[in-house]
Amino acid sequence: MTSRASNGQSTTCVVGAGPSGLATARALLAKGLPVEVFERNDQIGGIWDPTNKGTPIYESAHFISSKTLSGFSGHPFPEGYPDYPRADQILTYLQTFTKKHDLDSVITFSCGVDRAEWSSDGGWTVTLETGDVKQFDNLVCANGTQWHPAMPDIPGSFDGEVFHSKDYSSIDQLRGKRVLIVGAGNSGVDIACDAASSAGYAAISMRRGYHFIPKHIFGIPSDVFGDSGPELPLAISQRVFAVMLRLLNGKQERLGLPKPDHKMFETHPILNSEIFHYLSHGDLQVKRDVESFDGPIVRFTDGTSEEFDVVIFATGYNTLIPYVDEAEFEWTMGRPSMLMRVFDRRNPHLFAVGFSEGDGGGFPIFELMADAVASAIQQIGPATQAAPALWLRFLREADPDIIGHVKLIKVPRHAAYLHGPAYKKEMANIRAEFGWDELTTDD
Repeated sequence: MTSRASNGQSTTCVVGAGPSGLATARALLAKGLPVEVFERNDQIGGIWDPTNKGTPIYESAHFISSKTLSGFSGHPFPEGYPDYPRADQILTYLQTFTKKHDLDSVITFSCGVDRAEWSSDGGWTVTLETGDVKQFDNLVCANGTQWHPAMPDIPGSFDGEVFHSKDYSSIDQLRGKRVLIVGAGNSGVDIACDAASSAGYAAISMRRGYHFIPKHIFGIPSDVFGDSGPELPLAISQRVFAVMLRLLNGKQERLGLPKPDHKMFETHPILNSEIFHYLSHGDLQVKRDVESFDGPIVRFTDGTSEEFDVVIFATGYNTLIPYVDEAEFEWTMGRPSMLMRVFDRRNPHLFAVGFSEGDGGGFPIFELMADAVASAIQQIGPATQAAPALWLRFLREADPDIIGHVKLIKVPRHAAYLHGPAYKKEMANIRAEFGWDELTTDD
């Protein structure tokens, strides 16, 4: 059993060497704080590593945010990359980021965490899959959210092939078949477009209507376009972007897409430029929500039915932190309920990075979270001593607006949602309140 650092510095265990774990390791090292990262796979990357068992990444996967607004500070994506990098390019980017900051030196590969237990005396007892036991002051959960598929309970039985989008890898699984994709999130729409180009017949089942944002607006990546203008009040932004999408896409109901049942920005944005192409060419059909299965037949809530060979559920993921007792967290709709999506309100030595969804590039948000974790750890000190009263009060009472007054649809994925500009503003306020240094960038 290893002991904590003898120099009085607070020690930290980070679980996972995906993007959020790497960002956390860099932030801690930048402040000279001891950290150990444990990764069950044999290399970094998380879901972006195609060899990582259980990754949901498929051959046609790309970033849904642009390279311009998706990189870590001081480490932009290469100029030669496309506006929306491929999965393999993202992995290469993460590998160069890891090498640049010598993060491999603090990562133990092929070594997952079996369990982490909080001691009433202060600190975490971490038992590794190897059986080794280590002690840490702090625990940062960075194991990611897209590992445990959520499958709906559909009445009846289906004779064909049924699987979750996590198990989709390439169009070879679709060729010549009658394919139905259930779910219209970003992955579901991507896979539906793959099916439209390769399957014998392709359809997508949608529970509700959505606003579809093209990946480019006037030749500029959509997030760059949105970021380049003045920050408008929410109500005005909703109207402006709704009108713009109508001008760019036309009335989407003409292609069979349901009319959105919510305003712009009230749900996670769907960025896809291909779906209108395939719908307008008849290569993809839109179906309503699935009601039941009957052998090879899928029945829909509008009374229609069709035969299919393959049904793919792109229905999201359950958020699990299996190595920590559930009681250590507060939960909202199956998501850990954390202040700023990072800090546990009851235990100042428990953190989560990367368990949120937002309307912009994930890596910069992970970096903000990681820097906040490192700053807090530096401030509160070892677990064997009392955390500052001001910080404990902040954990108990703070109520920051990190969704920008948006009225989000009440679905589980929004329990951990954030609006990028609002989140950055609130994090800046926290840094100012506690005298934290500005986010460190590298030239």
